[in-house]
Amino acid sequence: MSLMRLAYASEATFEAKPVEKGVEPHVARILMTSRKNNARGKLVGGLYYGNNRFFQYLEGDEDEVRKTYDRILQDDRHRNVVTLIEEPVADRTFSNWSMKYVPLSRDVQRFLESQGLQRFEPASFTSAQCEQMIELIRNSSHDQKLVNHDEARTVRETPQAFSPGLKAGLIVAGLCLLGALFFAGSML
Repeated sequence: MSLMRLAYASEATFEAKPVEKGVEPHVARILMTSRKNNARGKLVGGLYYGNNRFFQYLEGDEDEVRKTYDRILQDDRHRNVVTLIEEPVADRTFSNWSMKYVPLSRDVQRFLESQGLQRFEPASFTSAQCEQMIELIRNSSHDQKLVNHDEARTVRETPQAFSPGLKAGLIVAGLCLLGALFFAGSML
């Protein structure tokens, strides 16, 4: 069995939708399908989605990697697919990941800043930048969390403790409680 590795970049053809359960719905479906197919084909690798762009890295049996890449090339959720790396490897470097997903993280932000990149545009990565991105994915500590790359929010922002809906509900409940206390007080 000959092993190979392949990295590609592509643009998403879908318009990003509001996040559900921490990840853009189209990306969540891609991840679920990829994890199932990659586990069956004994492929390992990682995916990063940001700025409506994908960077994906695959390792495994050459035939399985090529079959998977052919499916990606035919997938209408991708356009402008660019092969960044395609070469044999002696050993796997990703273990136990059918498809690791890396959300926007300080590591990715630092990587982009260190390279003088304003946006995540992997199709223009140099060979060295591809290797750094692969290493970043490999070493990510996000352990399969499904989190969306939210371009409107920077990694320096403090996460909100309550969602807007929960905040509104708490405000309404507080106002009702005050109203009830006021009404009860006026009855005395």
